[in-house]
Amino acid sequence: MERSGKDIDCFLLYLKVGNWGIYSPNPNYDLVRMYAMSSENKSDHPPEGPDRHLFSDIQGYLNQRTGPDQVYQLDHLAEGYSFAAISEGKSPNTIAIDMASVRYLIEFLVSEGLSRDVRHIDPGVLRHFIIYLLAKPAFSNHPFTPPQGRCISVGSVDTYMRSLQSVFAFFFREGFIEQNPFLKIKIPKGPQKVIPTLTEQQQIALLSTIDISTPIGYRDYALVALLLDDGMRNSEATGIKLEDVDLERRQIKVLGKGNKERHVPIGATLVKILWKYMNVYRPEPALPRFNNLFLNRNGRPLTKDRVGIIVKRRGKQAGITNIRCSPHTLRHTFAVTFLRNGGDVFTLQRIMGHSTLEILKIYVNLAQEDVSRVHQRCSPRDNLDIKRYQSRPLKKNTPRK
Repeated sequence: MERSGKDIDCFLLYLKVGNWGIYSPNPNYDLVRMYAMSSENKSDHPPEGPDRHLFSDIQGYLNQRTGPDQVYQLDHLAEGYSFAAISEGKSPNTIAIDMASVRYLIEFLVSEGLSRDVRHIDPGVLRHFIIYLLAKPAFSNHPFTPPQGRCISVGSVDTYMRSLQSVFAFFFREGFIEQNPFLKIKIPKGPQKVIPTLTEQQQIALLSTIDISTPIGYRDYALVALLLDDGMRNSEATGIKLEDVDLERRQIKVLGKGNKERHVPIGATLVKILWKYMNVYRPEPALPRFNNLFLNRNGRPLTKDRVGIIVKRRGKQAGITNIRCSPHTLRHTFAVTFLRNGGDVFTLQRIMGHSTLEILKIYVNLAQEDVSRVHQRCSPRDNLDIKRYQSRPLKKNTPRK
């Protein structure tokens, strides 16, 4: 079987990293490469000598990698997709969701006795997979959370299928499949739920109940104020470095989805809050490389999970019980409040880092509901007391003599 230089290089990387866990150069690698690539060495029998075990390893690896039953296996090609996704700059979270979706599909194929060969996964198989997901108990086979008494939501199914759509688009581009089966199926869309937002009174309560006399309290105060003032994503807020904050120009540089940088404006009040936090209350970093804006009490960067816990705890402290208090709720609150205060949708798109205006339609609809309520209260026609004038007889205009 013909071997390519790419296959040999993958094996060498496998030996250096995957097999031993470390990069450990070995003088035998050049010899192995020459042997594997040699047109005169077509035998699968390794030669005698001290290197025979190494030759045996490379032949076994390459046979597994290039065997006709292995090349087109879904799990095998998904590994190549993950490498390509990393090289294309996709976020670790996106890649993790994509690979989890692949695992769900493999689990389905195995349970149904279907082939894992990507050439055999047609639109009918994918439709069957959608039905399988819709009937699957939520959190089944989860390592930590026990199964729930409900099935996977339509929104989650939509997420999994769109992730698989990206994976199969890669298979099609690379020539592993002749047709993309996703072009012939319709992915179910989840219900469009009303986005929860905090009222003005809840925002005031959230900020005013934080004890700002302590370093941790003031840090939480600055964090919540930032999320309410700019609507940043959790990952964007935790990724802010000190050099990204430009108080003089009243802007912060953030790294959003797809590794896209943008400059987010900040209000005058937030400038004062951040200046005081950075110069008075910010903890001393545990290591010089920890130059993140928000640090924990030990001087290490705050994680996304920790920020979620902080916002949830501060919401409970403020007595906010009718709505889930999370960083994403504060992001929604910012968007709707921005529009209520007269902001335009194009500026909102740039501040929030959305690539299209589609997602902003939800915020616009919420803001329009406020406009409708105000109009009902302030309608010129409704506030005209017509009956008052109708009770009086109208004077007839008589021509002047």
